[in-house]
Amino acid sequence: MENGHCLTASSHPDITNLQGKQLEGIWHTSIVVHKDEFFFGSGGISSCPPGGTLLGPPDSVVDVGSTEVTEEIFLEYLSSLGESLFRGEAYNLFEHNCNTFSNEVAQFLTGRKIPSYITDLPSEVLSTPFGQALRPLLDSIQIQPPGGSAVGRPNGQS
Repeated sequence: MENGHCLTASSHPDITNLQGKQLEGIWHTSIVVHKDEFFFGSGGISSCPPGGTLLGPPDSVVDVGSTEVTEEIFLEYLSSLGESLFRGEAYNLFEHNCNTFSNEVAQFLTGRKIPSYITDLPSEVLSTPFGQALRPLLDSIQIQPPGGSAVGRPNGQS
């Protein structure tokens, strides 16, 4: 991507082994394009300088390609997403999360998806007895990495 790539921050080591199922990580993803990092959480779509959330620099970076999409068109697209598919109240840890957002945006910008080992993680977790037991608790979790500014809302307000 022109000045961009998909960022992934990896897991807490205590939760990568779910009853015999080894996971590579518990992934938070975002997209870096046009010199900013964009991500989705319970507060909606936000942006910050690359690595600017409290999560800090990513543990790994995946280059998802280059884009010809201008910054103006991209920001219009993000605004539209923020008013429809990626409103804060639409966030769900397993079914509509930062990885869903990064995958959608990567496809818009480059025509490529983010790696399946990231997008398949929720179903892998839920396929374990431990994941099923924790689902009620995990479904109630709303995640918004601190350190970003709201995108597509007047004066950055929620």
